[in-house]
Amino acid sequence: MPADLDEKMNRYGELLAQAVDAAEIAPPEGTPLHDAALECEEMAVSYLEDGRHFREQDDPVNALASFSYGHAWLDAGARVGLFDVPTEGHLFTV
Repeated sequence: MPADLDEKMNRYGELLAQAVDAAEIAPPEGTPLHDAALECEEMAVSYLEDGRHFREQDDPVNALASFSYGHAWLDAGARVGLFDVPTEGHLFTV
């Protein structure tokens, strides 16, 4: 069982890191939607950092949760148009 958890934790960590790199803020600067996109991006990056910290502390459950929450922020933002994201591939569900 722990091997499956470690594999999933690492897979989700890599998925979030790739998604952070791929997501581009869509709304123009100076608009409330641009500010919302910045906040979503900040949350995703914070969860990525938290997940990496938990992984270093040998806490795969909290690492996986952090990576999952971080990706949810980006994926939800992409669905409502805050981010331009690739429509092909496995990074987003748009």
